[in-house]
Amino acid sequence: MPHSPGTRSPNRRRPVRRRVALSTAAATALLVGASAPPVATPEGIGDRLFPYLGNPGFDVVAYDIALGYHGNNRPLDAVTTIRAEATSWLDHFNLDFTQGTVRSIEVNGMPAEFTPVKEDLVVTPARALPAHHGFTVKVHHTSDPRGTGDGGWVRTSDGLVMANQADAAHRIFPGSDHPSAKARFTFHVTVPKDLTVVANGLPLGRVTQGENTTWTYRTLHPMATELAQISIGRSVVPRRSGPRGLPVRDVVPAAEQQRLEKWTARTPDQLAWMEKRVGPFPFETYGVLMADASTGFELETQTLSLFERALFTRTDIPDWYLESIMVHELAHQWFGDSVTPRMWSDLWLNEGHATWYEALYAEEKGGTKFADRMRVAYEFSDAMRVDGGPPAAPKGPAPGKKISIFRPVVYDGSAVVLYALHEKIGAPAFERLEREWVARHRDSTAGTDDFVALASRVSGQDLKQFLHAWLYGPTTPPMPGHPDWKPTRKPA
Repeated sequence: MPHSPGTRSPNRRRPVRRRVALSTAAATALLVGASAPPVATPEGIGDRLFPYLGNPGFDVVAYDIALGYHGNNRPLDAVTTIRAEATSWLDHFNLDFTQGTVRSIEVNGMPAEFTPVKEDLVVTPARALPAHHGFTVKVHHTSDPRGTGDGGWVRTSDGLVMANQADAAHRIFPGSDHPSAKARFTFHVTVPKDLTVVANGLPLGRVTQGENTTWTYRTLHPMATELAQISIGRSVVPRRSGPRGLPVRDVVPAAEQQRLEKWTARTPDQLAWMEKRVGPFPFETYGVLMADASTGFELETQTLSLFERALFTRTDIPDWYLESIMVHELAHQWFGDSVTPRMWSDLWLNEGHATWYEALYAEEKGGTKFADRMRVAYEFSDAMRVDGGPPAAPKGPAPGKKISIFRPVVYDGSAVVLYALHEKIGAPAFERLEREWVARHRDSTAGTDDFVALASRVSGQDLKQFLHAWLYGPTTPPMPGHPDWKPTRKPA
């Protein structure tokens, strides 16, 4: 994420479709609908940091999202169609959604009742949904780009982009807005024909009727809602090839294509650099989106990382440093996008790894010493833990600041945990671990316990106690091989 200056996961067993024995009451409800409306309350899957994100009782398989754009200061017309599978008998279910207006909801083609409550929609279908059966939800709604800057749509000088991390995709479209609820996505975006639309995945074509063009994109891999991206604007899309012929497409303001070419041209080499260290790029395409907007961060949206355009037109940033930021977001395509955290407390696996490869790249291209950065991070580590909690048990977001979970402890504070592991098991075992981690959990979700178990297996050592101290301790353990390192300095 924020780097400052549906298919279900393969490791989740697919429920077996089978006949379900129902009680008389349940059978009656299936035929005539529930006799009493449910009490409308927000629900979630119980994430420690965002307890109301996600929704129990069903798994999302795929989203089909149609949007009609009328300018970046007006609500978009939207229809979100969700294919899902019930994991339990449902006389009602919740969707995460706020900010827009819901006009109607259909479940399996039949009108459904719905009640907004906080940032949820409580949906009551006309007929209850049996467990282990698929169902379809179609929500007719608006998607409003006007707001208070809590994430979701970001207004640019000529259109819109998305920044949904960590708790904001449901400000754009209804669904199950938790990283563990990965699904495939299709987008249909209708805009005036002089604008360009680019979204996650690959283009399926565009159709112009009168003054408007509808652009369609589809992902080939499952994606978390927080990684969705749509760019609308006066853009051009330069294309080139990456390693093994990987399609690389970037999105830049049309008026600045030539000026920004020196940066977009570097992506294929950065891809090759990462592939050499962790294996093949995990998706169908990649590129950078340079948006004329001020966000205060860069973001690893899947297959199309979001950057502030102004970052690339400044003259006070060394080239190697800016490239290392590009590599940070690229590394997330493996660590965070393909392998997605099971809970938000597993965020350190995203940001610690992205910071690791950012620092390695900076050493190679800029001459900064990787070990020196780790030493400084180690010295600050106790202070970072006081500020943000231990790496694998971070403090919750500050009130009204959802992205405040992205504190220094999940960046350099987590990279130094990886450095301790590297020093403990040695470089060859650590490199095998990195490759096996992204290969084993590709297109999936994984958590801290999974990483500890795999590190123990790959290294041939029981690392549970060692890593528990590093990941959950209130203070920083001694650094293996560096008895002179002391976590005593206060952060600047």
